Amino acid sequence: MTGLLRQDHRDRLYWFIARHYLRAGRGRGLLSLITWIALGGVIVGVTALVVVIGVMSGMQKDLQAKILESTPHIIVLESGTTLRLHEWEEVVDLVMEVDGVVGAAPFVLSQVSVARTGTDGLYPQSANLYGISIDTGRVAPTEMERQIVEGIYNLTLPESGLSPLLMGVGLADRMQLFEGDTLLVVSFENLKMDILGGLNPTMRQFEVTGVFTTGMYDYDMQNVYTTLEAAQELVGITNPGVVGGVGIRTKQPELADEIRGKVQELLGFPFYAESWMTTNRALFSALRLEKIAMGLILGLIVLVAAFNIVSTLVMVVADRTREIGILKAMGMTRSGIMRVFVLQGAWIGVAGTMVGTVCGLILALLIGHFEIIRIPPDVYFVDHLPVSLNPFDVLGIVVASVTIAFLATIYPAWKASRLEPVDAIRHE
Repeated sequence: MTGLLRQDHRDRLYWFIARHYLRAGRGRGLLSLITWIALGGVIVGVTALVVVIGVMSGMQKDLQAKILESTPHIIVLESGTTLRLHEWEEVVDLVMEVDGVVGAAPFVLSQVSVARTGTDGLYPQSANLYGISIDTGRVAPTEMERQIVEGIYNLTLPESGLSPLLMGVGLADRMQLFEGDTLLVVSFENLKMDILGGLNPTMRQFEVTGVFTTGMYDYDMQNVYTTLEAAQELVGITNPGVVGGVGIRTKQPELADEIRGKVQELLGFPFYAESWMTTNRALFSALRLEKIAMGLILGLIVLVAAFNIVSTLVMVVADRTREIGILKAMGMTRSGIMRVFVLQGAWIGVAGTMVGTVCGLILALLIGHFEIIRIPPDVYFVDHLPVSLNPFDVLGIVVASVTIAFLATIYPAWKASRLEPVDAIRHE
């Protein structure tokens, strides 16, 4: 029969028969229900995969953006007992010659305690004090420093003559501090010995000139900024050419590791360079591993849906055995029978994948736009589930789902093609 038809007519015939078998005829309501269950399984699996992979990608992207807002792409430090970098201007001039470096500036980083003044007793809070240079004339190494240089955050000398201090919003709220308040900063790096041989920390008064927010809970609760000169004086650095290190900004954050190697080769010992990828490697490795694990676990839903497709087609073959025998007796080839059942399973897989993808994209966009799912920021660094839909991730899910569905059709289709016409027609 099929040998007398043109190829396009044969394709139409195969698709017509496949659609006929997909629909439940009289007394075949169960088959229709099983078909819908298999279709629903694919939809649910693909939807879950799209949403979860989007959330995991969004978490990774959001954390990266917030970390890089306050962290240089590369930092250069100097080995030595003083833990200080000397002749920073020469180091900055050298690293600016490296291809891919767009900005560099010195910094001083110290762990300090901060306490309100003018109260009954002192109740200090620990903080990370960043001393930054705001007049280098170069591109700032971090987004926070760029905003300070451009005047978005105020770090100019106040009228009181005290050194200025920018505070994270979390720390400022905890200590009930506002712009213009005076703050006592205690450093344990510049210890002084009294006449009795005791060690006394260095204490200086600062004036709060502004409050910043990064959206990163740890940074907003711990980071404070002041000028490079004020930080140097607080920690006991008397030479203007001595700092804690040099921060570097690259053209693209993803190139930081590659450029770090060039910087290290150029500077040599006793300097050493570290990229943000190295310092945050454990965090992002955990996120990548979690993304892979969640993808594999939720991929089992699609695999279960594939078994539903197998069982559906097997039942169709059993129910349509006589019809298959008649088709073969009329001249339909084994390959034609296989194509009919492959088209059935492929329709379930493709339709389920397309609907699941659309549902997943809509749900993911709703979660990201309306911030539906709130989470504790002190545990997960962010206050809601972010979503980032990577086209390659979505394409990979679509291809994998359709491929699994196609593979699920092979055995039932092969089984149907092996039926003998006479035996099939006699089947009750």
